[in-house]
Amino acid sequence: MWSTRDMSRLDGATALVTGATGGIGLETAKALSAHGVHVVIGARDTDRGADAIRQLPGRGSVLSLDLACLESVRQAATDLHERVDRLDILINNAGLWWQPARRTKDGFESQIGVNHLGHFALTGLLLDLVERSPAGRVVTVSSIAAGAGSITRLDLRSLDGYRPTTAYNTSKLANLLFAFELHHQLTAAGASTISLAAHPGAARTDLFRDASPGFRVANATIGRLFTQSPQAGALPVLRAATDPQVTGGEYYGPGGPGRFRGAPKRQQAPRRAGDPAARRQLWTMSEEATGVIYPLRAGPVR
Repeated sequence: MWSTRDMSRLDGATALVTGATGGIGLETAKALSAHGVHVVIGARDTDRGADAIRQLPGRGSVLSLDLACLESVRQAATDLHERVDRLDILINNAGLWWQPARRTKDGFESQIGVNHLGHFALTGLLLDLVERSPAGRVVTVSSIAAGAGSITRLDLRSLDGYRPTTAYNTSKLANLLFAFELHHQLTAAGASTISLAAHPGAARTDLFRDASPGFRVANATIGRLFTQSPQAGALPVLRAATDPQVTGGEYYGPGGPGRFRGAPKRQQAPRRAGDPAARRQLWTMSEEATGVIYPLRAGPVR
Protein backbone atom coordinates (compact mmCIF):
# COMPACT_ATOMS: atom_id res chain seq x y z
CA MET A 1 0.00 0.00 0.00
CA TRP A 2 1.93 3.02 -1.31
CA SER A 3 2.18 6.11 0.92
CA THR A 4 4.51 9.05 1.50
CA ARG A 5 6.67 6.68 3.57
CA ASP A 6 7.68 5.10 0.27
CA MET A 7 9.02 8.38 -1.10
CA SER A 8 12.80 8.72 -1.32
CA ARG A 9 14.72 11.86 -0.50
CA LEU A 10 14.81 14.21 -3.48
CA ASP A 11 17.29 16.77 -2.25
CA GLY A 12 18.30 19.26 -4.92
CA ALA A 13 15.21 18.66 -7.06
CA THR A 14 12.85 21.45 -8.09
CA ALA A 15 9.12 21.03 -8.71
CA LEU A 16 6.44 23.41 -9.94
CA VAL A 17 2.94 22.66 -8.65
CA THR A 18 0.07 24.73 -10.04
CA GLY A 19 -2.93 25.41 -7.85
CA ALA A 20 -1.02 24.60 -4.66
CA THR A 21 -2.53 27.25 -2.40
CA GLY A 22 -4.94 24.69 -0.98
CA GLY A 23 -6.40 21.21 -1.28
CA ILE A 24 -4.58 18.47 -3.16
CA GLY A 25 -2.02 20.86 -4.59
CA LEU A 26 -0.96 22.13 -1.18
CA GLU A 27 -0.73 18.59 0.24
CA THR A 28 1.35 17.58 -2.76
CA ALA A 29 3.65 20.55 -2.21
CA LYS A 30 4.01 19.76 1.51
CA ALA A 31 4.99 16.15 0.86
CA LEU A 32 7.51 17.07 -1.83
CA SER A 33 8.99 19.76 0.40
CA ALA A 34 9.30 17.30 3.28
CA HIS A 35 11.42 15.09 1.04
CA GLY A 36 13.91 17.79 0.07
CA VAL A 37 12.30 19.27 -3.03
CA HIS A 38 12.35 23.02 -3.65
CA VAL A 39 8.68 23.57 -4.45
CA VAL A 40 7.60 26.45 -6.65
CA ILE A 41 3.92 27.20 -6.13
CA GLY A 42 2.20 28.65 -9.18
CA ALA A 43 -0.54 30.95 -7.91
CA ARG A 44 -2.83 33.59 -9.33
CA ASP A 45 -3.07 35.15 -5.85
CA THR A 46 0.53 35.56 -4.74
CA ASP A 47 -0.52 36.42 -1.18
CA ARG A 48 -2.21 33.04 -0.90
CA GLY A 49 0.86 31.54 -2.50
CA ALA A 50 3.08 33.11 0.15
CA ASP A 51 0.81 31.74 2.86
CA ALA A 52 1.11 28.27 1.33
CA ILE A 53 4.90 28.57 1.28
CA ARG A 54 4.86 29.26 5.01
CA GLN A 55 3.10 25.92 5.51
CA LEU A 56 5.85 23.94 3.77
CA PRO A 57 8.34 22.07 5.95
CA GLY A 58 11.17 22.89 3.55
CA ARG A 59 12.14 25.35 0.85
CA GLY A 60 9.67 26.94 -1.50
CA SER A 61 8.89 30.00 -3.58
CA VAL A 62 5.93 31.58 -5.34
CA LEU A 63 5.49 32.04 -9.08
CA SER A 64 2.81 34.48 -10.24
CA LEU A 65 0.64 32.49 -12.63
CA ASP A 66 -2.89 33.00 -13.93
CA LEU A 67 -3.82 30.04 -16.12
CA ALA A 68 -6.83 31.96 -17.42
CA CYS A 69 -4.50 34.41 -19.16
CA LEU A 70 -1.98 33.23 -21.77
CA GLU A 71 0.06 36.41 -21.34
CA SER A 72 0.45 35.53 -17.64
CA VAL A 73 1.42 31.97 -18.55
CA ARG A 74 4.13 33.23 -20.88
CA GLN A 75 5.43 35.67 -18.28
CA ALA A 76 5.49 32.94 -15.62
CA ALA A 77 7.52 30.71 -17.94
CA THR A 78 9.96 33.56 -18.59
CA ASP A 79 10.27 34.24 -14.86
CA LEU A 80 10.94 30.59 -14.03
CA HIS A 81 13.62 30.36 -16.72
CA GLU A 82 15.38 33.22 -14.97
CA ARG A 83 15.20 31.46 -11.59
CA VAL A 84 16.12 27.84 -12.24
CA ASP A 85 18.42 25.88 -14.54
CA ARG A 86 16.17 22.83 -14.66
CA LEU A 87 12.75 21.62 -13.54
CA ASP A 88 12.60 18.05 -12.31
CA ILE A 89 8.84 17.77 -11.75
CA LEU A 90 5.98 19.73 -13.29
CA ILE A 91 2.57 19.00 -11.75
CA ASN A 92 -0.38 20.43 -13.66
CA ASN A 93 -2.85 20.42 -10.79
CA ALA A 94 -4.83 23.68 -10.80
CA GLY A 95 -8.40 23.50 -11.97
CA LEU A 96 -11.89 24.94 -12.02
CA TRP A 97 -14.93 22.82 -11.19
CA TRP A 98 -18.58 23.33 -12.16
CA GLN A 99 -18.18 27.00 -12.99
CA PRO A 100 -20.99 29.20 -14.30
CA ALA A 101 -20.69 30.20 -17.96
CA ARG A 102 -17.74 32.55 -18.33
CA ARG A 103 -14.66 33.08 -20.45
CA THR A 104 -10.95 33.37 -19.82
CA LYS A 105 -9.13 36.59 -20.64
CA ASP A 106 -8.37 35.12 -24.07
CA GLY A 107 -12.02 34.31 -24.77
CA PHE A 108 -12.05 30.56 -24.12
CA GLU A 109 -14.70 28.76 -22.08
CA SER A 110 -13.23 29.02 -18.60
CA GLN A 111 -12.99 25.35 -17.59
CA ILE A 112 -11.33 24.14 -20.79
CA GLY A 113 -9.27 27.34 -20.79
CA VAL A 114 -7.84 26.92 -17.29
CA ASN A 115 -7.88 23.16 -16.81
CA HIS A 116 -6.41 22.30 -20.20
CA LEU A 117 -5.24 25.20 -22.39
CA GLY A 118 -3.41 27.06 -19.63
CA HIS A 119 -1.53 23.89 -18.69
CA PHE A 120 -0.89 22.96 -22.32
CA ALA A 121 0.77 26.33 -22.88
CA LEU A 122 2.68 26.25 -19.59
CA THR A 123 4.07 22.77 -20.20
CA GLY A 124 5.20 23.63 -23.70
CA LEU A 125 6.94 26.78 -22.53
CA LEU A 126 8.72 24.94 -19.69
CA LEU A 127 9.46 21.66 -21.43
CA ASP A 128 13.08 22.59 -22.14
CA LEU A 129 13.63 23.03 -18.38
CA VAL A 130 12.07 19.64 -17.65
CA GLU A 131 14.19 17.98 -20.35
CA ARG A 132 17.33 19.29 -18.64
CA SER A 133 16.53 17.04 -15.68
CA PRO A 134 17.95 13.51 -16.01
CA ALA A 135 14.59 12.13 -14.90
CA GLY A 136 12.10 14.89 -15.65
CA ARG A 137 8.40 14.24 -15.21
CA VAL A 138 5.18 15.99 -16.19
CA VAL A 139 2.15 14.89 -14.17
CA THR A 140 -1.26 16.14 -15.25
CA VAL A 141 -4.12 15.83 -12.78
CA SER A 142 -7.40 14.60 -14.25
CA SER A 143 -10.57 13.22 -12.63
CA ILE A 144 -12.79 10.15 -12.65
CA ALA A 145 -15.24 12.52 -14.39
CA ALA A 146 -13.06 12.27 -17.51
CA GLY A 147 -14.89 9.07 -18.41
CA ALA A 148 -18.03 11.13 -19.08
CA GLY A 149 -16.20 13.70 -21.20
CA SER A 150 -16.22 14.11 -24.97
CA ILE A 151 -14.29 16.33 -27.34
CA THR A 152 -16.56 15.56 -30.30
CA ARG A 153 -17.60 18.89 -31.82
CA LEU A 154 -15.54 20.66 -29.18
CA ASP A 155 -15.63 24.44 -29.52
CA LEU A 156 -13.09 26.05 -27.23
CA ARG A 157 -14.90 29.39 -27.20
CA SER A 158 -18.59 28.61 -27.40
CA LEU A 159 -20.93 28.99 -24.42
CA ASP A 160 -24.02 27.89 -26.37
CA GLY A 161 -25.98 25.31 -24.37
CA TYR A 162 -23.38 25.53 -21.62
CA ARG A 163 -23.57 23.02 -18.77
CA PRO A 164 -21.02 23.24 -15.95
CA THR A 165 -20.77 19.48 -15.51
CA THR A 166 -20.35 18.79 -19.22
CA ALA A 167 -17.66 21.44 -19.53
CA TYR A 168 -15.80 20.05 -16.53
CA ASN A 169 -15.95 16.47 -17.79
CA THR A 170 -14.66 17.59 -21.17
CA SER A 171 -11.77 19.51 -19.62
CA LYS A 172 -10.74 16.49 -17.56
CA LEU A 173 -10.83 14.22 -20.61
CA ALA A 174 -8.68 16.84 -22.32
CA ASN A 175 -6.17 16.51 -19.47
CA LEU A 176 -5.82 12.79 -20.17
CA LEU A 177 -5.63 13.18 -23.94
CA PHE A 178 -2.91 15.78 -23.44
CA ALA A 179 -0.91 13.69 -20.96
CA PHE A 180 -0.96 10.62 -23.19
CA GLU A 181 -0.21 12.49 -26.42
CA LEU A 182 2.68 14.24 -24.69
CA HIS A 183 3.98 10.81 -23.63
CA HIS A 184 3.68 9.62 -27.24
CA GLN A 185 5.58 12.61 -28.60
CA LEU A 186 8.29 12.47 -25.95
CA THR A 187 8.83 8.79 -26.70
CA ALA A 188 8.97 9.42 -30.44
CA ALA A 189 11.54 12.17 -29.87
CA GLY A 190 13.70 9.86 -27.75
CA ALA A 191 13.40 12.15 -24.71
CA SER A 192 14.12 10.94 -21.19
CA THR A 193 11.27 13.06 -19.82
CA ILE A 194 8.07 11.16 -19.11
CA SER A 195 4.44 12.25 -18.99
CA LEU A 196 1.87 10.65 -16.69
CA ALA A 197 -1.61 11.35 -15.38
CA ALA A 198 -3.28 10.96 -12.01
CA HIS A 199 -6.62 11.59 -10.36
CA PRO A 200 -7.45 12.09 -6.66
CA GLY A 201 -10.70 10.14 -6.56
CA ALA A 202 -13.34 11.92 -4.52
CA ALA A 203 -11.29 14.21 -2.31
CA ARG A 204 -12.70 16.90 -0.03
CA THR A 205 -11.07 20.08 -1.33
CA ASP A 206 -11.77 23.75 -1.91
CA LEU A 207 -13.35 22.88 -5.25
CA PHE A 208 -16.51 22.09 -3.30
CA ARG A 209 -16.88 25.78 -2.47
CA ASP A 210 -18.38 26.24 -5.95
CA ALA A 211 -21.00 23.51 -5.46
CA SER A 212 -24.61 24.13 -4.57
CA PRO A 213 -25.52 24.41 -0.85
CA GLY A 214 -27.36 21.10 -1.07
CA PHE A 215 -24.32 19.38 -2.54
CA ARG A 216 -22.09 20.79 0.19
CA VAL A 217 -24.45 19.55 2.90
CA ALA A 218 -24.53 16.09 1.35
CA ASN A 219 -20.76 16.06 1.11
CA ALA A 220 -20.48 16.98 4.78
CA THR A 221 -22.68 14.05 5.84
CA ILE A 222 -23.13 10.86 3.81
CA GLY A 223 -20.66 12.13 1.21
CA ARG A 224 -17.86 11.54 3.70
CA LEU A 225 -18.46 7.83 3.38
CA PHE A 226 -17.31 8.02 -0.25
CA THR A 227 -14.68 10.74 -0.14
CA GLN A 228 -11.19 11.03 1.28
CA SER A 229 -8.98 13.74 2.71
CA PRO A 230 -6.85 16.05 0.56
CA GLN A 231 -3.78 14.27 1.95
CA ALA A 232 -5.07 10.93 0.65
CA GLY A 233 -6.19 12.54 -2.61
CA ALA A 234 -2.66 13.79 -3.21
CA LEU A 235 -1.12 10.31 -3.02
CA PRO A 236 -1.79 9.26 -6.65
CA VAL A 237 -0.22 12.52 -7.82
CA LEU A 238 2.79 12.01 -5.56
CA ARG A 239 3.25 8.44 -6.72
CA ALA A 240 3.16 9.49 -10.37
CA ALA A 241 5.62 12.29 -9.61
CA THR A 242 8.16 10.38 -7.53
CA ASP A 243 7.89 6.58 -7.67
CA PRO A 244 10.95 5.29 -9.59
CA GLN A 245 8.93 2.27 -10.75
CA VAL A 246 6.38 4.22 -12.78
CA THR A 247 6.76 4.67 -16.52
CA GLY A 248 5.50 7.25 -19.00
CA GLY A 249 1.91 7.03 -20.19
CA GLU A 250 0.61 5.51 -16.95
CA TYR A 251 -2.42 6.70 -14.98
CA TYR A 252 -2.72 6.57 -11.18
CA GLY A 253 -5.67 6.93 -8.85
CA PRO A 254 -7.24 5.50 -5.68
CA GLY A 255 -7.58 1.74 -5.81
CA GLY A 256 -10.67 1.37 -3.60
CA PRO A 257 -14.30 0.72 -4.61
CA GLY A 258 -15.43 2.98 -7.42
CA ARG A 259 -11.93 4.52 -7.48
CA PHE A 260 -13.24 7.15 -5.05
CA ARG A 261 -10.75 6.47 -2.28
CA GLY A 262 -7.95 4.14 -1.26
CA ALA A 263 -4.23 3.68 -1.81
CA PRO A 264 -2.87 4.86 -5.19
CA LYS A 265 -2.63 2.24 -7.90
CA ARG A 266 -2.08 2.15 -11.63
CA GLN A 267 -5.42 2.31 -13.42
CA GLN A 268 -6.94 1.86 -16.83
CA ALA A 269 -7.80 5.20 -18.39
CA PRO A 270 -11.23 5.78 -19.97
CA ARG A 271 -11.44 4.33 -23.46
CA ARG A 272 -11.84 7.75 -25.07
CA ALA A 273 -8.52 8.88 -23.63
CA GLY A 274 -6.72 6.21 -25.63
CA ASP A 275 -7.98 7.37 -29.04
CA PRO A 276 -4.92 8.49 -31.06
CA ALA A 277 -7.06 10.52 -33.48
CA ALA A 278 -8.72 12.40 -30.60
CA ARG A 279 -5.32 13.05 -29.01
CA ARG A 280 -3.94 14.51 -32.24
CA GLN A 281 -7.10 16.53 -32.86
CA LEU A 282 -6.98 18.14 -29.43
CA TRP A 283 -3.23 18.77 -29.70
CA THR A 284 -3.64 20.63 -33.00
CA MET A 285 -6.54 22.66 -31.61
CA SER A 286 -4.49 23.53 -28.53
CA GLU A 287 -1.47 24.65 -30.54
CA GLU A 288 -3.67 26.88 -32.67
CA ALA A 289 -5.51 28.29 -29.65
CA THR A 290 -2.44 29.04 -27.53
CA GLY A 291 0.19 29.69 -30.18
CA VAL A 292 2.56 27.35 -28.31
CA ILE A 293 4.43 24.82 -30.44
CA TYR A 294 6.27 22.15 -28.49
CA PRO A 295 10.07 21.91 -28.90
CA LEU A 296 10.09 18.17 -29.48
CA ARG A 297 11.65 18.41 -32.91
CA ALA A 298 14.30 21.10 -33.19
CA GLY A 299 14.65 24.63 -31.91
CA PRO A 300 13.13 26.50 -28.96
CA VAL A 301 9.44 26.79 -28.27
CA ARG A 302 7.88 29.88 -29.78
